[in-house]
Amino acid sequence: MAENGEEKLIAVARHIAKTLGHTDTMTDDILQIFSNFDNRFRKKLTDDQPLERTLKSLHRQISRHLSAQHHIWSDSAESAAFLDSVDQLLAVIHEWNPMANDKSVSVSLDKADDLLQQAMFRLQDEFTTLMQRASESVDLTRHQNGGNNLGDYYESEEEEVDDDDDDDDEIPIAHPVTDYGILIEALPAGIISDLHEIAKRMVAAGYEKECSHAYSVSRREFLEESLSRLGLQKLSMDQVQKMQWNELEDEIEKWVKAVNVALRILFPSERRLCDRVFFGFNSVSDLSFMEVSRGSTIQLLNFADAVAISSRAPERLFKVLDVYEALRDLMPEFELMFSDQYCVLLRNEALAIWRRLGEAIRGIFMELENLIRRDPAKTPVPGGGLHPITRYVMNYIRAACRSRITLEQVFEEIVVPSASAVDYRDGDDRALSSSSLAVQMAWIMELLESNLEAKSKIYKDSALLAVFMMNNERYIVQKVKDSELGLLLGDDWIRKHAAKVKQYHVSYHRSSWSKVSGVLKIDNNAMSPTGASRSLKEKLKLFNSYFEEICKTQSTWIIFDEQLKEELRNSVAGSLSPAYRNFIGRLQSNNNSGRYAERHIKFSVEDLEARIFELFEGSSGSGGGRK
Repeated sequence: MAENGEEKLIAVARHIAKTLGHTDTMTDDILQIFSNFDNRFRKKLTDDQPLERTLKSLHRQISRHLSAQHHIWSDSAESAAFLDSVDQLLAVIHEWNPMANDKSVSVSLDKADDLLQQAMFRLQDEFTTLMQRASESVDLTRHQNGGNNLGDYYESEEEEVDDDDDDDDEIPIAHPVTDYGILIEALPAGIISDLHEIAKRMVAAGYEKECSHAYSVSRREFLEESLSRLGLQKLSMDQVQKMQWNELEDEIEKWVKAVNVALRILFPSERRLCDRVFFGFNSVSDLSFMEVSRGSTIQLLNFADAVAISSRAPERLFKVLDVYEALRDLMPEFELMFSDQYCVLLRNEALAIWRRLGEAIRGIFMELENLIRRDPAKTPVPGGGLHPITRYVMNYIRAACRSRITLEQVFEEIVVPSASAVDYRDGDDRALSSSSLAVQMAWIMELLESNLEAKSKIYKDSALLAVFMMNNERYIVQKVKDSELGLLLGDDWIRKHAAKVKQYHVSYHRSSWSKVSGVLKIDNNAMSPTGASRSLKEKLKLFNSYFEEICKTQSTWIIFDEQLKEELRNSVAGSLSPAYRNFIGRLQSNNNSGRYAERHIKFSVEDLEARIFELFEGSSGSGGGRK
């Protein structure tokens, strides 16, 4: 009861003081008199009075700013006064918070918190307005550090429009990028300073998330616009997977340019801006950067992921390699900018997609193997020329091996492309015949040779079979020798397969010309002159028949390689011409046939050689030419 009476008395004293006091000073004097009247009332009458008085003063000051209908930061003096009032309010709350258990102090602090909240909302609005107005006035192509303008990475491409539309629509797309050593001055230095001052107050008041959100919304729009200007469309993974391949090839080219500009220019510039606006508040800066970059990063990564899980048709290898290499080369940037607590998931996702792209590349090679296995042995290539599967496979893997270092990484399954991976990419041309990629290529060669051997069985003529295998083996060896394949498969592999070409050469010679050469052999056994003459004439007649038949047939056959063609012709002429010359000489020297020998000799030695050098010219439409 005594305590209740004391509270009532204090309430009456406050009422009297407020009624009599026409100013804050008079009210304070009256309250001081009451407190001197009885020491029991001194603390209760005076403890909360300075807090209330200060809050009233701050409320008047801050309310003037809160009710302003204009942008406060359009006037530097006004903005400074607003920040000063906020600083005072924060200081008061900080000073009185330890006494929040006191009921009257707690009530006042609640009022202070309400006022602070209003002030923070207004600061957030001012922050947003500053960001928007500054972004509207900033040229996207401005930057620091010399080099090309960011505008140099854009170009305009006319798009067809309806005839009734007088305006020309322009779609900006990216130029080839050669210089990434720039940073965008996203906002003027003065604006950055103003934003930092607002951010300091909002963070101090515990409104860092609201400040970060206001910042992120504006800068996120800037990033999205920048990617759009680089020609990058917002495509879902499903849309990417359903695109026609020629369309997807174009999109991949745009993506490679966009992801490089994003990771090397746009994101570093945004990281720098975050650090300047939220200087001294690392966690808020990290959160803001994540919120700004997450959408654009996910857009870029989703595209790469869609490529990784799309069709693994062999013709897609080279563009998938482009995406793989782009992500690999940018992993240091991901590591640098996306390793804090908020962004680490984005970095991990980039790494996972990079690995999935490696799996896709290995899957494409598996599909190539299946393509070779499934290629049927139905129709023989006319003239024993190059089979289309040989030309396709060799040109394919020869082109693939231009990316040998990348494919080495893919098949060695390197886990993280760190600094050591960079050294690996720049390594020397050491012996690679035992590498995983070399094993893969040797296996493809083995599959191709097995397929060709099966196809060769279609030829009923063993000589033509040898020509077919000789042609294809020679093509394989030549493609290996003058490309990165030679480094992978090694000199031993090349020597072994060059020897196979020689073996087929021998097989051809034996199959085609052994019977012809056998006819020219002269039996030195005792025989009457008349019998010898008859035998020589019969042999010559048989030789002429065999020789003409072979020349007629083999003139339509094909040897694609000019050097190999000359070697074969010289080999035939070198073995056949001496035997034929000797045979003709014996025939002419025979007494019984010498006077009439000329009527039986259809070919001179020169004619014989001329016919031999007409072999392997091929007939029209026979195909098998070298490419």
